Amino acid sequence: MRLLIADCQVDYTGRLSAHLPKATRLIMVKADGSVSIHADDRAYKPLNWMSAPCTMRVSPGADDEISEVWEVSNTGGDLLRIQLFSVASDASYELGVDPGLEKDGVEAHLQVLLAANPQAFGVGWQLVQREYFTPIGPVDLLFRDDSGGYVAVEVKRRGEIDGVEQLTRYLELMNADPLLSPVRGVFAAQVIKPQARVLAGTRGIGCLLVDYDALRGLDNAEDRLF
Repeated sequence: MRLLIADCQVDYTGRLSAHLPKATRLIMVKADGSVSIHADDRAYKPLNWMSAPCTMRVSPGADDEISEVWEVSNTGGDLLRIQLFSVASDASYELGVDPGLEKDGVEAHLQVLLAANPQAFGVGWQLVQREYFTPIGPVDLLFRDDSGGYVAVEVKRRGEIDGVEQLTRYLELMNADPLLSPVRGVFAAQVIKPQARVLAGTRGIGCLLVDYDALRGLDNAEDRLF
């Protein structure tokens, strides 16, 4: 991972356009090639970013004020252009392979139960693999649906926006693989916050509310009054 603290100006063009005027910011370049720009607030989300897979072209500045110009692009035609002025710090670190977030007992058990019961998602679904590896971590579950298409499933006990963002990043990488693409996503949780459901809808990601007791066989519908 490379971390720069620098005065920079950032312009993004693609599906949307965005401009960040000159200011001091943190620029993060990860081992997978992704680039993100951060301010000294907004703990969980960068000001702008380009997810992997992407390529970077570095060229010298056009004048003495600009030291370098970075142009980061992806296969979809999006472009992140970063003009670097003065650089206060530039450091690189080898972090190695991250083992990923360890799930709590309920969340881990949900994953096991859903892997064993593909019919919770629909008739004809089949499990391909649990913990399907990607360059940024493992997708919880990979299925084929009744049409034979691949579906990546992220499992949470409580579904929030960060879980949708996580699945979005996985899908971007998986859809760049011609052996998998197209891959759609499903966000599965016992509870899904309204904001997470709305964000999932804008990303084309389906949502599934999971009945933990029913999956464990503890919820017998015949014993209910209603």
